[in-house]
Amino acid sequence: MLAVPAFRAAQKAPGCLFCEAKKRHGYHHTLTVWVDKKSMMAYRASPVHLKTMKVFAQIAQGKVCGYEANSIPTWQEALRTFDTEARVV
Repeated sequence: MLAVPAFRAAQKAPGCLFCEAKKRHGYHHTLTVWVDKKSMMAYRASPVHLKTMKVFAQIAQGKVCGYEANSIPTWQEALRTFDTEARVV
């Protein structure tokens, strides 16, 4: 399973302020908050994340949503935004 190493790498990545996972309606969601977009993009380009996304594309379908905020959103706030703005990857 590649999701666990990718999740742990995100938790330890430079610039990560918050990283948590929850299951909702049978789907796994990850909420990460970064100090800036540069830090998030560096993690997104990391080998562990790229490897996970390559395999993910072959076995599953998912959605992503990213946005800027002045504070760490609650899960309720993040999922409300996800429900209206997420795009399929």
